[in-house]
Amino acid sequence: MRHGMVMNHSDSKALDNLSLEDAILGVLARAEAKTLSAPEIAHAIAAGDDWHGLLVPIRRSAVALAQAGRLVIYRKGKPADPNDFRGVYRLGLPRHD
Repeated sequence: MRHGMVMNHSDSKALDNLSLEDAILGVLARAEAKTLSAPEIAHAIAAGDDWHGLLVPIRRSAVALAQAGRLVIYRKGKPADPNDFRGVYRLGLPRHD
């Protein structure tokens, strides 16, 4: 697992027990890195090779969470408008500086 994320047996069933939004926030809260890409989050949530199908749902959930102020979508290292971003992006928890 990348960036110091450790997935145990209970984590592999995250989608069975939690909503995708809760799973995303949980992965971000446990990550050592400040931001993670959608594939990194998908790897942490899904077991084995099943992570590819999570990329579009993660993006949809990330937009909803960003609109609610629960996470930040970053594009080229800067916060992006959740209603209008394209390309490669990363997700992070809001900073409380």
